[in-house]
Amino acid sequence: MDELKQKLKEIFINDLKIQGLKAEDIADDTPLFGEGLGLDSLDAVELVVLIQKHFDVHIANMDEGKDAFVNINSLAHYIKERQQA
Repeated sequence: MDELKQKLKEIFINDLKIQGLKAEDIADDTPLFGEGLGLDSLDAVELVVLIQKHFDVHIANMDEGKDAFVNINSLAHYIKERQQA
């Protein structure tokens, strides 16, 4: 799971181009939106595509996405759960 969380952090830094942070600066429980990493709705759409591309996991609707996109922990859990199904 730690490896998955590290990969997610690298995706945030490199693919979403979060500036001024390194992967190790992002805590597993940092909120992805708002006061945390400051992502917005456009980032959410891009993140859905990136999750599909990197992990072959589809986020079917915004309700699923809302639960998955709370923080790194919730996103890693969501991906792991879908990959085992």
